[in-house]
Amino acid sequence: MNRPRMSRMPLIAAVGLLLPFASPLPAAATAAAQPPAPAADAKPAEGDQEARIRESVVKITATLRYPDILRPWTKQSPREASGTGVVIDGKRILTNAHMVLYASQLFVESQQSSDKLAATVEAVSPGMDLAVIRLDDESFFEKRPPLTRVQALPEVKEAVVVYGYPQGGSSLSVTKGIVSRIEFVGYNEGASGVRIQVDAPINPGNSGGPALVDGKMIGLIFSKLTQADNIGYIIPGEEIELFLRDIKDGHYDGKPDMHDSLQTFENAALRGFLQVDRKTQGMIVHRPAEEKADYPLKTWDLITKIGDKEIDNVGMVKVKENLRLQFRYLIQSLAKDEAVPMTIVRKGKPEAIRLPVPRKWPMLIEPLQGKYPPYFIYGPLVFSSASRDLAAALDRPGSPVGALLAMMGSPLATRRGDRQAFPGEELVLVTSPMFPHAIAKGYDNPFSKVVKEINGTKVKNLRHFVELIRDSKNKYTTISFDDRFSETIVFDHQEALKATDEILSDNGIRQQASDDLLSVWKKTN
Repeated sequence: MNRPRMSRMPLIAAVGLLLPFASPLPAAATAAAQPPAPAADAKPAEGDQEARIRESVVKITATLRYPDILRPWTKQSPREASGTGVVIDGKRILTNAHMVLYASQLFVESQQSSDKLAATVEAVSPGMDLAVIRLDDESFFEKRPPLTRVQALPEVKEAVVVYGYPQGGSSLSVTKGIVSRIEFVGYNEGASGVRIQVDAPINPGNSGGPALVDGKMIGLIFSKLTQADNIGYIIPGEEIELFLRDIKDGHYDGKPDMHDSLQTFENAALRGFLQVDRKTQGMIVHRPAEEKADYPLKTWDLITKIGDKEIDNVGMVKVKENLRLQFRYLIQSLAKDEAVPMTIVRKGKPEAIRLPVPRKWPMLIEPLQGKYPPYFIYGPLVFSSASRDLAAALDRPGSPVGALLAMMGSPLATRRGDRQAFPGEELVLVTSPMFPHAIAKGYDNPFSKVVKEINGTKVKNLRHFVELIRDSKNKYTTISFDDRFSETIVFDHQEALKATDEILSDNGIRQQASDDLLSVWKKTN
């Protein structure tokens, strides 16, 4: 499904939220009642609230070192980035994940001070684009109370104020707008959640700033629509609370979700085919997530309810007056022990089930999620495990590699959406162009080719690949690839080891493998 392109950015904004003035008492009551404060006296309280908000919104600066996907032994050049964060309970700061992923340095400063305080990442969810950071100097929080947060979704057309530090200036900035849309959508890396759309102007630098209604934080700015003016997106308080609850143990486990393939129930022929009456509504199971006999969903099941909420023929449920969302939205509130209650119709008969909604759903090709890619160099070849980041780099606009892989039948193309066939399965591939060296003479460059076997043994994952090379007693090493056209490469094992040392020296590469694989290679782990 095509989605509009969105850019992420750090945020800035600060606006006075006016409190209603006290109305004067009738003259007859003035003798018996305390006279109200003059209208002018309301401004200090209003000013105090505004001052507290401003003190709780901070500027974040970071030095980012992204991985070099095609040269995994190194990193990209440093990039400076700035954005916004907001003080929350527990002497912490909430911001966006994209502000802190791959940060080699991280600093926080307030609107009234140019002092940059060092910060570290406590927890992060790249999928939901949320992160919590801590300061080395916690005295910063003594005069900066956390903002009041609310979990309830705002109403469409409700006025919203966003604070942040966008590009174009160094001081805190404020913009105003209204809530224009609320949806349950895909976020990043397979995660889904509620998203609030606002028409307040949002610019690079606004990311991580709070959005407030009546002085209370309803969510966090995280992106904007690049093809349109004044369309920005907020992660609502409900999603933030789920994230903060999840990381109490110091680790983010993810959101419960269903992974079955569904289709709508709009076509009249489907109703006759399933032998249900006109009043019955729901979503059809096209392909269950599991083929196991005891899995509660089967092909052609009609899901009619989640909990006690009825599902319509396009998968929507009524959440509150004037708001309908995709029924998957209710999974995060109804899930207990990673299962949710549902009602289905199977062969014309209703049935209550509990559907598994696991937090983890291991895929064959996973995103890096803020980690640097592992690598192993053997002779003139660099090997790594396939990641979504690498697949995206190969499929970048104008690149013929993606189409070529599909034509060749490479698993990097044909198994892109597969689950792991067994725990720990990875695709191992040549992640970089082959280094020039005499032992590579006559071989085609196997860049982006997936390794099938080493010396006739099928490769399970990158660690297994390193172990097979390490433990080989053969004079020659044969490397075969998993596609229709690639040739098999044969190296003299001792010559390949010698060539490895020469290549590392000639190219200024610090070590033969990433730390995790170097210990495997040296049998220290």
